[in-house]
Amino acid sequence: MNEISVFWFRRDLRLEDNVGLFAALSGPFPVLPIFIFDPAILDKLENKKDARVEFIRQALSDLKSEIQKRGGDLLILHDNPLAAFKSLAQQYQIKQIITNHDYENYAIHRDSAINLWAKDLGIAFHSFKDQVIFEKNEVLSGQNTPYTVFTPYSRKWKEKFANTEWRQFESENLANYANGSFEMPSLSELGFQPTGIKFPSLNFSDDLIQQYTLRRDFPGLDATSHVSVHLRFGTISIRNLVKRALGKSETWLNELIWRDFYFNITFHFPHISQGIAFRKEYDRMNWRNNEQEFVAWKSGQTGYPIVDAGMRELNQTGFMHNRVRMIVASFLIKHLLIDWRWGEAYFAEKLLDFDFSANNGGWQWAAGSGCDAAPYFRVFNPYLQTQKFDKDLSYIRKWVPEFQELHYPKPIVDHEFARKRVLAAYKEALG
Repeated sequence: MNEISVFWFRRDLRLEDNVGLFAALSGPFPVLPIFIFDPAILDKLENKKDARVEFIRQALSDLKSEIQKRGGDLLILHDNPLAAFKSLAQQYQIKQIITNHDYENYAIHRDSAINLWAKDLGIAFHSFKDQVIFEKNEVLSGQNTPYTVFTPYSRKWKEKFANTEWRQFESENLANYANGSFEMPSLSELGFQPTGIKFPSLNFSDDLIQQYTLRRDFPGLDATSHVSVHLRFGTISIRNLVKRALGKSETWLNELIWRDFYFNITFHFPHISQGIAFRKEYDRMNWRNNEQEFVAWKSGQTGYPIVDAGMRELNQTGFMHNRVRMIVASFLIKHLLIDWRWGEAYFAEKLLDFDFSANNGGWQWAAGSGCDAAPYFRVFNPYLQTQKFDKDLSYIRKWVPEFQELHYPKPIVDHEFARKRVLAAYKEALG
């Protein structure tokens, strides 16, 4: 049997500037690149028109073509990861398994099990930092504790970045691949169907980055990069994006740092991965959780045009503008008194760029229960938000064209009434 290294693609679906892939291809053994569609993840996706599965498969098809040009091929499996490796070990003499870190709870336990199995067989298991700039204990306070407020974290992040020698990894220029030719499973073989959603391109201009601070809050403008889905699945590297941000937009750079910050929170405060509020006292909230109102929110039928526009954009495209994400989250929690975890779960189902750390961080920020959160008494007024950020109603007209017609629903709740109700509920819960 041929001696090989296995490189396991996960959230890093690219050849360029891929740390683990660079390490594998620089090693002594030819590299068999693999990707595993894990039934434990896919089976939880109730909607079989899940655009993320389609996006991953499309990215894998592109990746496969690029590897084939370099004399290898990408093996795509649909199996439990440990079972997949056991099967591979019967076909190849695996000398090492190389991958990049994944920080979520399920991934940590999965990787630990495979590492133990590999160790028993004398197979080396190596994992590299690739999807963040700084991780785990790399950015800590002067007291050696994790930051829970973004501004001091970002200052320390920038200071450390300025004093670190950075490189990008030219993994695309290496071609030490194992021989092989493999079929690619179709979307239907994976149990999914096409969605018709158009995925955002990776092409965006430096001008967009430079104008980001001035234009980013206006959903009617096409003024954001839409790069988040590519960052989520690693079709572009974080180092590439930070390099582009430097000297062009501090605000755009800060958005990338927020991502590291939320990964840092997930690592240091694992209770948030178990559905517990970051500030546990907020779990005393007495939510109304009216299911009919939740359905109206999900379907964009609340009678608040800016909220409905955001939800319809999400349902139809898998994307929602960041300013609008804050508005719709605040509305669900504070106008309807529905548990933020319901909204978190719906976003997890619908967002193309769904990432647990950022999604949980954003929802807890809106609820007031998270780290560095908006204070609970801050209640977004959807009408004022519309006046400030969609004054000409271009965003609303696009997604809720009937908002001025008689059959458009009346507001589901009065703003002032809802505001007083939620403030009373928070005061009661927090004492």
